[in-house]
This record gives sequence, C-alpha cells and structure tokens, in this order.
Amino acid sequence: MKHASRTGLPGKYAGALLACLPVAYLLLFYFYPLLSILALSLFPAGRLDWVSLGRLVGSAYYLETLWFTTWQATLSTLLVVLLGLPGAYIFARYRFPGKKVLQALFTVPFVLPTVVVAMALLALLGPRGWLNLALMRILALERPPLDIQGTLAAILLAHVFYNVVLVVRMVGAQWANMDVRLVEAARTMGASRWQAFWQVTLPLLRPSLGSAALLVFIFCFTSFGVVLILGGGHYATLEVEIFYRTTYRPNLPLAATLAIVQIALTFGLMWLYARVQAQAGAPQELRPRHMTQIRPRRGRDWGLLAASLLPLLILLLLPLAALLERSLRVGAGGLANYQALFSNPRGSIFYVPPIAAVRNSLLFALAAMVLAVFLGLLVSLSIAGGPKSRSRLGRLLDPLIMLPLGTSAVTLGLGYTVALDEPPLNLRTSPLLVILAHTLVALPFVVRAMLPALRSIRPSLREAAATLGASPWHVWREVDLPIVGRAMAVGAVFAFTISMGEFGATALIYRPDLPTMPVAIYRLMSRAGIANYGQALAMSALLMAACVAGFLLIEQFRGEF
Repeated sequence: MKHASRTGLPGKYAGALLACLPVAYLLLFYFYPLLSILALSLFPAGRLDWVSLGRLVGSAYYLETLWFTTWQATLSTLLVVLLGLPGAYIFARYRFPGKKVLQALFTVPFVLPTVVVAMALLALLGPRGWLNLALMRILALERPPLDIQGTLAAILLAHVFYNVVLVVRMVGAQWANMDVRLVEAARTMGASRWQAFWQVTLPLLRPSLGSAALLVFIFCFTSFGVVLILGGGHYATLEVEIFYRTTYRPNLPLAATLAIVQIALTFGLMWLYARVQAQAGAPQELRPRHMTQIRPRRGRDWGLLAASLLPLLILLLLPLAALLERSLRVGAGGLANYQALFSNPRGSIFYVPPIAAVRNSLLFALAAMVLAVFLGLLVSLSIAGGPKSRSRLGRLLDPLIMLPLGTSAVTLGLGYTVALDEPPLNLRTSPLLVILAHTLVALPFVVRAMLPALRSIRPSLREAAATLGASPWHVWREVDLPIVGRAMAVGAVFAFTISMGEFGATALIYRPDLPTMPVAIYRLMSRAGIANYGQALAMSALLMAACVAGFLLIEQFRGEF
C-alpha cells in the first residue's frame, strides 16, 4: 500500500500539483505587473529608451529624493534600535507580573495601518492635539506652540512608534536564551558591565540585532502613509514620489523608472536580510528561559524596569489614547463625529458617505481573507511535502512566496495600473483588483502562520491513517486539520487585518465610488474644516479598533511567540 505523503496526498507530484495555482497567481499578479513596470520604464514606445532613466539620474531633485529616502530610514533605524534595546533586555532577563500583557501592548502599534499611526500622532502632537491644547491653556496662548506636521521629527517619531517592537521582540527572543554564564565569566575576570556588554553580549546578539535593524530599515525605506500625511508635502520618499507621478502629476514612464530603482534596492536589502537571518540560525550555546530570567527583587531592579518600559509605554500608548479622546471631543463632541460618518450633507446621489468605506473595507477584507487562506494553504501543503518535495519545490517556492514582502505596496499598485488596464486582463475598473492586491500583500503572512504547524505533524500519523484505509481526504480531515486549524485561524485574521489597513496599493487602484477606510481617512484629512478632521479621527478610531481586535484574536489563537 502507498504511504500518504506529508501533505496527506498520494504520489510524488502532489506538491507540484498543489503549487500550480499559487504559482500562476504570482506570475499573473506579481511578476507580470513588475515586468510591465520594467517595460514601461525602458521601452515606453516599444523600443529601448533611456530618457526616463537619464532624467532620473540627471535630476538633482530625484537624487535628493533617493538620498532623503535612504538617510531618513537610516536615522529612523538607529533611533528604533537605541530605544528598543532596553525593552529587549527587560523582557529577556526578567519575569514580572503583567509581562505578557505588556508584550501584547507593545505589539499593538505594529499591526496598525500607517494612516492610523499618522492620525494618532497628530491627535497627540498636532495643532489641535492634546499637548498643544494643554500648553495653550497653561501658558494662555492663542495659537498652538507646537506643530509636528510637515517636520522630519514627525516622520522619525512615527517610524519609532511603528517599528520599535521589532527590536524588542526579535532581539529579546535571542537575549532571553543567551547563556548568562558567559557574561558572569567576563565580570569575574574584571570586565565592567559596559565592557561585558560590548565584548560578550553584543557580538552574540549581532545576528538578531542585524536582522531586526535591516527589517526596520526596509519598512522605513518603503514608508508611504507616514511620509504622505505627516510630511505635509515638504518631504517625499521614493514611495511618495511614485504616488505623485501616478496620480497628481502623471508621468507613468518616470514613475515606472522610480519603481524599478526602488525594486532593485529593496530586493538587495531583502537578499542581505536573508543572509543575516541565516547567520542568526547558526547554532549557539542556548539556555532555557527559566534559567536565564530572574524576578526583580531589589529597588534597583524595579527602577530599571520602570526606566526602560515607561518611556516606551508612553510613546506607544499615549497617541492611541489621544486618538480615541480627540475623536470624541473635536467639533460637537460626543458621538457626533461618528454619527456624521453616516450623513450626506450635500444631499447628492453622487456623494459616498464615509461609512460606506467601512462596508467596502469589510467586504474586501473578507474576500481577500478567503482567497489568501486558500492559496496559502496550497503553498504550505506543497512546501511541507516529503523530503524530495522540500528539497526541490520547497526551496524554490518558499522564498518565491516571500518576494511581495520585499516589494512596496505603491509599486504593486503602479504595476496593476500599468499591466491590468487592457485585454486580456482589463481589471482597472473592477473592484476585484483591490482584492487581488490585498491577497498578494497578505499571502506571505498566511504562509508563515500555517507552515510551522504543517511541518510539526509527524509523518507516522498520516501513515497510520493511510494504513488503516483512510483516503487522502480523510487523512487531511482527521489528522492534519485538527492540528493546523489554529494556524489557519491565525493566518485568516492576519489576512483580514492586513487588508483592512492596506493603503499604499489601494490608493492607486481603488474606484472612487468604492473607497476603503484608509483611503477615506486620507480624503477627509485632505479637506479643510473641523468637521472633516473630526470624521477622520472617528474613522481612524474605528479602524484602530478593528485592527486591535484582530491582533487580540491572533494572540488568543497563537499564544505567546
């Protein structure tokens, strides 16, 4: 009798058959749009033309844009690392009441859409934010003394707010299992605390610290919503310039050339990240956490906890609290801003009430969730096949499915605008385009959620079921599904949450009559008037609540990671 494969399917070609549909999806909705961008950049009239590239290289403005994109990402990364290391140390070395709750709270900002992050910081530090209102009352001022909108400080602060958890989690995970006897031996030999950290701890942390720093740099390098809203038109990264050259100042060949430059740089960064990750996987002398972590006993320990965690808590939670409070206080106050989302003040049949964006986002997110889980399951099953399947297909498909993470959402939106605007794939005016884009962005997260669970299933369980006469379908239903079900739920919530907050690609491909919540927030923010600002706050608070609820579900399904 044939044994069941690790996927629960018979035959050596099971993995390849499962991979056919996801590979076709990637070819049509990832590689084809990127190749279309390349063709538009280098062959705008059907023949090789270096005009757009020459204009880019010869323009001081675009070289300055590239330089600003690079150095603001570098400075943001340095700030994130410096602020995140104390928190990583505290979570790695101490056991204290409420630790799991604090870990979850620190992760909340990372799952929020960039438009919500920008709105939260404006609610705290903007002209009508908490801090300015307090200073105006205390100092009896008529005008707000601070205005972070349109400043570099606002962009840097948002990047720290958004990414500091990466350092806390990634570095803290390795630090928690590091053998403390190495540091103790250095101290015994006369090294100071700083020397022991610099000569012993830091070299051991270098792989995880390098991975976290590179990931933060990539996120800041491809930053869009934060720079678009908080930059106030004074600053532009490559992402923002691609958006401008596609919408407000259309020049698609130039936008395509900018996108090609960004793709090359981000793919290079992703390659470097993969190399650093491989170093992070090198064997080290690790210790279980119950042997490396201690309970704070002395006043100095508690003081260190407070000094390390309180600034992070204030930075991460105060803007979210300000966003919620300002949504209830701006304008008429109370629930007026939320009620205004349902209104049509113009009485026009062509006006789309803001609340319609909530319905649109929910429908898009549900559709993207179903498609992403279906495709992600096929990918995970094909990668988690038998040894031969893993060595041939898995090695190819595993990194292939992660490529969208190294491509900016705005670049994907531009690719869809260019490639899917004519037969045989004329989807430019179809709402299906948003679903396809959201699915592509969410797919790597879904695969990463399900793959470890599938790989954890022992082959003997499937073989025993097959020996007893179970069909491949019954093996999957009775053996695999109960084990992988929680991971599928995590992947589904990931896909739903990511779709709800996706802004970069959606801003380029959405239909004006079908805006999503992030697009509606940006629209409202772009209009003058306290009523529009209040509605933007209310919509941001709703989107924040949806994303936080999704994150709490993920934590519930997955537990501590």
